[in-house]
Amino acid sequence: MSAFKRLVSATMIVTTTLVGMPIAAHAEIVPTDESMSTTVSAANRERVTNFFNRADVRNAMQQQGVNGDAALERVNAMSDAEVAQLAGRIDKAPAGGEILGIIFTVFIILLVTDILGLTKVFPFTRSVR
Repeated sequence: MSAFKRLVSATMIVTTTLVGMPIAAHAEIVPTDESMSTTVSAANRERVTNFFNRADVRNAMQQQGVNGDAALERVNAMSDAEVAQLAGRIDKAPAGGEILGIIFTVFIILLVTDILGLTKVFPFTRSVR
């Protein structure tokens, strides 16, 4: 019993000493452009989502055989850089003129993710997995 008490007391001494050790904290100044990037990425994502929710865009996607909800899921799964690129293409497109190019881009993105096995949007593709 004495050996057990020694073991417990030694363990308690070590743990109490380690708990009392100070922990260093590090703080940095965050640049403005870095803190604004989250706001910009959220705005880009919202702009692309609103674009895909438009009736004419949904009709064009349906004509291409793409489900609008599946396209929105893919947009939510995109990285911030990909969403920013897509939002830039939407901003550069003339009103009603370049919509086919954007729909084609979304079609290609969905096709590639379908082939890679990440989604199952198109029935005519086979996954590589």
